[in-house]
Amino acid sequence: APPPASNGSREGAAGTWLRARLAPGEVITAQSGAFERDPQESSTTDEELSRAGSPGSRGGGSSTTPDYGEKRLPQALIIGVKKGGTRALLEAIRAHPDVRAVGTEPHFFDRNYEKGLEWYRNVMPKTLEGQITMEKTPSYFVTNEAPRRIHSMAKDTKLIVVVRNPVTRAISDYTQTLSKKPEIPTFEVLAFKNRTLGLIDASWSAIRIGIYALHLENWLQYFPLSQILFVSGERLITDPAGEMAKVQDFLGLKRIVTEKHFYFNKTKGFPCLKKPEDSSAPRCLGKSKGRTHPKIDPDVIHRLRKFYKPFNVMFYQMTGQDFQWEQEESDK
Repeated sequence: APPPASNGSREGAAGTWLRARLAPGEVITAQSGAFERDPQESSTTDEELSRAGSPGSRGGGSSTTPDYGEKRLPQALIIGVKKGGTRALLEAIRAHPDVRAVGTEPHFFDRNYEKGLEWYRNVMPKTLEGQITMEKTPSYFVTNEAPRRIHSMAKDTKLIVVVRNPVTRAISDYTQTLSKKPEIPTFEVLAFKNRTLGLIDASWSAIRIGIYALHLENWLQYFPLSQILFVSGERLITDPAGEMAKVQDFLGLKRIVTEKHFYFNKTKGFPCLKKPEDSSAPRCLGKSKGRTHPKIDPDVIHRLRKFYKPFNVMFYQMTGQDFQWEQEESDK
């Protein structure tokens, strides 16, 4: 069994063990250099951010909330993971009257940090006393500098991470890139350094993001587990109200977002959001969500499951939660 995670040093036992599991050519260090920016990652343009931060802007929050109050730095952040279900979570929590969240991704702690905290504050929506200010940028979870920077802003910041089976997450990530760049190589080609030897290419961002235990260790240097909530991307689809109950409890909010806020869309395959008093059609996520995944060679899926399994086990041990990804796969 892997050793327990250590918070006492910059490089805990978990990181040492995790790196030992990787082939020599696949070594990743949690401390060495920033993860490269994935050009296909959903991002926010400067123009969108300047609009969000303009004096007349509501900062991307609910249109029914009056535009008064003051702009505050966020007390809670959705920090990851890409293609895990962060947009669905953000839209659901924004239905709560005591939450105001910016709709665009500020990317402050990874791409715009040099612009300073006043710039960041100005991007946020106005809130009243007692309301929580939030934002979501999924790339924070895999950005080495993000934990230290967030901690220096406010060490009591609450962090939410939406995680999903890393194999399906990787395929979803690839599917998003493929929709924008149809000329890229196949998933099978990109996933391996050497297909014959079965060497997974852990430097490819689609694979690397799913090594959750490695990234989490970086966060545990700065934040206790009690300040991090892990949301199941799978349960966000099968039981959105149940997951949202946990989120609201974690944020210290009254449970207002409940079953009556959701409607399951059979076409898209996941829930859509509706306001309980609203008779209009449910609001579903955009066409970029719920894309059909390309068919992947079963042998590649099998090799990826084997690759991720020890990292998943370590992640379960570090978080004290079993996301049952292996059981989910054996049921297929």
